[in-house]
Amino acid sequence: MISSVGNTLSALKSFDKKMNVITNNIANVESQEFKKSRATLVEGPESSVKVEISQPKYPGPTVVEEKDGQIMEKEMSNVDLTEEFSQSIVAQRGYDANLKTIRTQDEMLDSVLDIVG
Repeated sequence: MISSVGNTLSALKSFDKKMNVITNNIANVESQEFKKSRATLVEGPESSVKVEISQPKYPGPTVVEEKDGQIMEKEMSNVDLTEEFSQSIVAQRGYDANLKTIRTQDEMLDSVLDIVG
């Protein structure tokens, strides 16, 4: 039971880190040349959960601007808000599910202590 608590806590930390990456991407959606990061949850040692952060290499859209009679191209962020919002829902649901697991384990431990004590 103790190892399952550790695994659940590692999952909570991982979902928190994933949400932080998503939040950073959303905050920089209008930043020029910003490259989004992607947090992927993978199985770690002893069935724990860890996060691997990567950066997709594809560029953002190019915007053409005219300034002082010169035409300039600017690369915008490659963040897609629809993808970020859907990923945030997945991260929130995963966090909630693991939090519920901790609460259930706590209730079970209380019940065992009531029976024993």
